Amino acid sequence: MPRSRRLSLATAVAVLACAVPALTAGGPAPARAGEAVAAPARAKPLVIAHRAGTGDAPENTLEAVEQSLKAGVDGEWLSVQATRDGVPVLYRPADLSALTDGSGAVADKDLSDLAALNVGHNFKDANGEYPYRARPVRIPTLVGALAAVPEGKQLYLDLKQTPARHVVDAVTRVLDEKKAWGRVRLYSTDAEVTRLLAGIPGARVAESRDATRQRLAEVALEHTCKSVPTGSWAGFELKRQMVLQEQFTLGVGASPVTAQLWTREAVACFRSASHRLPIVMLGVNTRADLGTATRLGATAVLVDSPRQMIPRTS
Repeated sequence: MPRSRRLSLATAVAVLACAVPALTAGGPAPARAGEAVAAPARAKPLVIAHRAGTGDAPENTLEAVEQSLKAGVDGEWLSVQATRDGVPVLYRPADLSALTDGSGAVADKDLSDLAALNVGHNFKDANGEYPYRARPVRIPTLVGALAAVPEGKQLYLDLKQTPARHVVDAVTRVLDEKKAWGRVRLYSTDAEVTRLLAGIPGARVAESRDATRQRLAEVALEHTCKSVPTGSWAGFELKRQMVLQEQFTLGVGASPVTAQLWTREAVACFRSASHRLPIVMLGVNTRADLGTATRLGATAVLVDSPRQMIPRTS
């Protein structure tokens, strides 16, 4: 997920002053043909496995996909980068050393260079042990992920690489070859990635994070709903660690805050007759936060541990 952003003093004060009331009405708007994310309202939001369930298994692996599907998720959120030879793979950090027994950037490696790496090398379980060092798991390709996720499930692709053109071209090529545009929803914190994706006919792209944050700030500060949406859905954290910064003549004062920008008023803005955007609330990892997102009417929520967040039915 993206790094903390800075809030203006007025915006942050307005945010902190907002209560989070229950929203008993107003589910997502009717969907366009084939757009499952905007399905008719249901009692609870769709549960999406963040990085395929990063709390339960090595992130963005087919092992994690399999475990999260068994737990009962409604979909998968997968991080995508492209190799030097133009193959989109599931991997998030900037360097391979963060998760694997290798090093370097994905963009500087061919697919064959990644084949022997264990992406579960640094995964630590609840007991503080490294279970996947004895049974390695590999970095999957996007093609492999498309095959592993049933077509009835939601599939979000979070493009995590710059320069933007390299990863966008690689993902576009696979989605064209597999005729998979109708299956996926696309997201990036990089404005250039979002701009390039938005120019592709039929691509279901989240509006830029900057645009979503701007609208949330306008609602919190000005109590107005005026920004025009630029994508087919919106995603932002339910709660976000930010920095409250105040500018003085002689310097700057800063305080960390936990901002909750999704409020009843904000959801109503995104769901107004002129906008009607499906909403994905990120970082929902406690029962209390799931309850809040449900009351607010989120279309879907991102969870790190489907095993913990989805109650067993048997």
